[in-house]
Amino acid sequence: MTLTKIHPAATRALRRSLGPRVVRTDLAARDQASFDSSKIAFLPEAVAFPRSREDLAALLVLANRFRVPVTVRGRGTSLTGSAAPVRGGWVVDLGGWKGIRLEPEAGLIHAQAGATIASVQKAADAAGWFYPPDPSSKEYCTVGGTIACNAGGMHGGKYGVTRDYVLALEGFLPNGDYVEWGTPTKKFSAGFNLRDLWIGSEGMLGIITGATLKLIPRPPVRWTALAAFRSEAAAFRAVLELFRARVQPAICEFLDRYSVLCAERATGATLFPGLSGRPLLLIELAGSAGEVREQKRAVTAWARSRAAAFRVARSRSEAEALWAVRRKCSGAMFELGDSKLNEDVVLPMRSYLAFARLLESLRRESGLSIPTFGHLGDGNVHVNIMYHRSDPAQCRAAQKAVKRLMSGVVELGGAISGEHGIGLAKTPFLRMQHRPAQIRAMQQVKKALDPRGILNPGKMFEVFRVWEHPRLEVHLPWDHK
Repeated sequence: MTLTKIHPAATRALRRSLGPRVVRTDLAARDQASFDSSKIAFLPEAVAFPRSREDLAALLVLANRFRVPVTVRGRGTSLTGSAAPVRGGWVVDLGGWKGIRLEPEAGLIHAQAGATIASVQKAADAAGWFYPPDPSSKEYCTVGGTIACNAGGMHGGKYGVTRDYVLALEGFLPNGDYVEWGTPTKKFSAGFNLRDLWIGSEGMLGIITGATLKLIPRPPVRWTALAAFRSEAAAFRAVLELFRARVQPAICEFLDRYSVLCAERATGATLFPGLSGRPLLLIELAGSAGEVREQKRAVTAWARSRAAAFRVARSRSEAEALWAVRRKCSGAMFELGDSKLNEDVVLPMRSYLAFARLLESLRRESGLSIPTFGHLGDGNVHVNIMYHRSDPAQCRAAQKAVKRLMSGVVELGGAISGEHGIGLAKTPFLRMQHRPAQIRAMQQVKKALDPRGILNPGKMFEVFRVWEHPRLEVHLPWDHK
């Protein structure tokens, strides 16, 4: 199957319409826009840096007229190929759309698509507010990209994910019409909820140019603790007991023994002397002084009865030292292989122990290292299948393991993706998750909003054989999932 078709007349028309400063066709610009963090690369014909709504509308009108594929990108932090221009065509780079406007009285922030999540959080924090969605790539990832993939982060268990904070969206339908979904109000019941249809649609139903985001009051008190356990199963049992006690941590991070060993070797520090390489739960409470004080007592009593070892951060600097292990573990895994498949599966809590058994069987069957960590507050776990790309046997084993992981997760009532989306890399597994009727319904929505199929084509529904397009797995600054 031919992936790309050249559109020279259309590209010339676009450059005439918007100008060479907006539309670049040099190899350097095209190469930079050819891939995202998945490293699945396809060279586009042109890259557009629109200055205004008028530029974007004109580009979409031309794209429809000439049937040119259009892929939107912010900072390219997608790990599944969502921002890779698999059909070539034109890439629209909204990284320069960085405007932020705060409404401190209402607890709202209006942000353009290219604003980073870190800049949104800093603006909110300066006014005493808090924007909870916090992907580990927050210094780089953008508002538009996180909405397109419905990103989450470590705070998801208590505070929710991106969808829970989007009040209104603005942007363009594929035909170039400007639209606004929702209003900057906390209530809205006037017509179909197409706002939520765009959230998580990976740029296939429209182009998001800005959003109104809800904020919550900044928690005044935080408390951080670390607990070690004798096995992964023991850690899972313990966390279920914690949740049954109605303790709701702001963050509840799990690191298995393999993740911990890699991080300890990378940092040169052992968190619990004599207990190196034990599975960990990193817990942070947040809220009012009274709320945190009450939950501290519950967590401390729980740890004394369940954990093999337990320590509390006595200051924010000590807390940061504990978080350093969590931040280091993803990059440190490359001592186990020069390539990895980072899969962000989601499990219902009732399946945590069965999932631990699934992981052990995957390790035995594949012979590969599979360090795992993630957010147990919402069941979003990052499974890292490590292998050496130069070894054909390991490549086959990794391919088999990821398929078995996905089917196993679905059998356990979970989801094949929690925050990375489907993009290209997970297209072979979508049919494990959804019945044919469900996929047909999604395809019908796509056809209704994008009848010429120009926006981010080739994603989600068409099976992409990622193993025929090897990815160069490298450790990027934002690769801390």
